[in-house]
Amino acid sequence: MQQRVVLSHEKINADLLKNVLKAPFWYWAIMGFLGAIVLVGSVTVAFLLNKGFGLSGTNRPIMWGLLIVDFVFWIGISHAGVMLSAILRLSKAEWRRPATRAAEVLTVFSLMIAALHPVVHAGRAWRIIYWAFPFDFSRGVWVNVRSPLIWDPAAIFTYLTGSTLFVIIALIPDMAVLRDRTSGLKHTVYRALAMGWRGTPRQWKLQIVAGFLLSALLLPVFVSVHSIVSWDFAVMIGIEGYHVTIFAPYFVIGAVLSGVSAVITMMILMKWMFGWGDYIREEHIENLAKLLVIIGTGWFYFFFVEFIFALYSLEPQEIALRELQAFTSPYGYLALVFIFLSYLIPIPMWLVPKVRRNLQIMFWSSLVVNVGMWLERFLIIIPGLARKQVWPFDWSTYHPSIVEIIIVVTAYALVFLLLLTFAKLFPLIPLFDVKEGQTLSDEIVIGKRRVPALRVEE
Repeated sequence: MQQRVVLSHEKINADLLKNVLKAPFWYWAIMGFLGAIVLVGSVTVAFLLNKGFGLSGTNRPIMWGLLIVDFVFWIGISHAGVMLSAILRLSKAEWRRPATRAAEVLTVFSLMIAALHPVVHAGRAWRIIYWAFPFDFSRGVWVNVRSPLIWDPAAIFTYLTGSTLFVIIALIPDMAVLRDRTSGLKHTVYRALAMGWRGTPRQWKLQIVAGFLLSALLLPVFVSVHSIVSWDFAVMIGIEGYHVTIFAPYFVIGAVLSGVSAVITMMILMKWMFGWGDYIREEHIENLAKLLVIIGTGWFYFFFVEFIFALYSLEPQEIALRELQAFTSPYGYLALVFIFLSYLIPIPMWLVPKVRRNLQIMFWSSLVVNVGMWLERFLIIIPGLARKQVWPFDWSTYHPSIVEIIIVVTAYALVFLLLLTFAKLFPLIPLFDVKEGQTLSDEIVIGKRRVPALRVEE
């Protein structure tokens, strides 16, 4: 049974706009700390581009390192927005309301950071324009459109554009609320962003229709993005462990697992940091945990099938690669940690109702899932490249340099910095969605029955 606290519209506005109108001291302290990390990372990237990519730990035969691992990871995190906003909006799941905007914003910022990784990894970032787009029409010089490295930018920027529109459309009613509660320059900016919103029935109808249309249009893009990322690897027939037909669904469901886990982590942090206990409640985290049990089990099935493909084919090279991934140090230890953190520890825990409603346990368990999923991407990319040469004396291993580690840490700091910046400018929980949920939650549908919702008075 759903629980909710009965709140007036004035209290909802006051609670959810508190950080926007007047941020506390701790907020600025965290922003300063994250800004310092981003500054150090920016200097490191500039130094890398100036001196050359030889400063990284990549070398023959392993030419893809932490930056590509992190690229695949952030693309996966970005799937949270469509999973929660689009699918749950279309299915009219009431418990989605506090999570939608956080998921959508996390999608936008994750995609932006993911797109930067291949640019830095290229070493000569200024030449990306020549590799990704046709640049000499007179001589008929064209890029290789059969390469997934060309499909990647098209899919990512289509997804980024659609997700950004998704966020903007959902923000318009809240911009009107901020317009009416600010003055001076802030009022001018919010008035422009509100685009004349007055809350008329026609405006609400257009806003709802636009939200549903974008939800439906983004679903195929959501599937295509990580499928195309998986084809970056699957089309390489010369690398053991890459040329697998199941990579597309395997990558997509793994991305959804890591994305929804990140949303749980973010929602619990929002509840603790901003004191939004009336809006982010145990029932929301419990429902997301139930969703993760299903997603995680589906992902584990694809992982199992992908791993035994090599054993089923009985190809010596593929079997040797699986031995390297599972039983050879250090990859064997990483594989063991990855399996336990991604599935064997969290999924059985989430089957227990008391665990699903314990925010401390859910915070740490959702966090370790993404640690495991990051290790999964590492184990997919690095061991296969280590053995890609024909002769054993050409095989090698990979040791990431301090430059790569700093850039990866900077990516995480930049995402959190962007999220906190957004939280200062706009409400992270949609005001209109919460108010609508208050109106509609007098009764809830369970199966084919309508039953009264449990109302928790203030």
